Amino acid sequence: MRSEIIFSDVVRVEPIIHSDERGSFSEDYNYKEFSKIGIEDKFLQDNISLSLKRNTIRGMHFQKKPFSQSKLVKVLSGSIFDVFIDLRKQSSTYQKYSSVTLGSGEGWLYIPEGFAHGFCTLEDDTKVLYKVNNAYNSDSDSGIIYNDPFFSINWPLSTNSTILSKKDKNLSSWEDIKNKVDL
Repeated sequence: MRSEIIFSDVVRVEPIIHSDERGSFSEDYNYKEFSKIGIEDKFLQDNISLSLKRNTIRGMHFQKKPFSQSKLVKVLSGSIFDVFIDLRKQSSTYQKYSSVTLGSGEGWLYIPEGFAHGFCTLEDDTKVLYKVNNAYNSDSDSGIIYNDPFFSINWPLSTNSTILSKKDKNLSSWEDIKNKVDL
């Protein structure tokens, strides 16, 4: 297993793939191996999203304490532009974001608690798996509107045909919620 810190405590993890004439095999997730690189979260739930169309944005979501979540994200089919915003007040990268493009077969992206997370699909029929370390709680659910001018995220949208859920269209700006957030 190979790993690389790509932003603050966000880690990209690539499993070792063994290939031969039959195809390939990899040990995709192993708690013992992940803990060797510092990812010791006990993931409780797997979630899968299927986005039928390119330019679908999901996010920027997070859970407030005591239901904060870390995520282990993997693209099963298609590709995404994945974005993570550090909302941890004591962090040197507080209120900063970064992004990475992920495609199927490219390993995992670990996003620790205290980050808002979202992605934009780059292809039709994109399926994303993400493990979470804490149960969803509707009272702790929160998010930041994807086009918040405070962050000015440069989403790779090919046209003006952005697809958002009703919930995501109605997310607040960071300025409106930052003093109410405890991560």
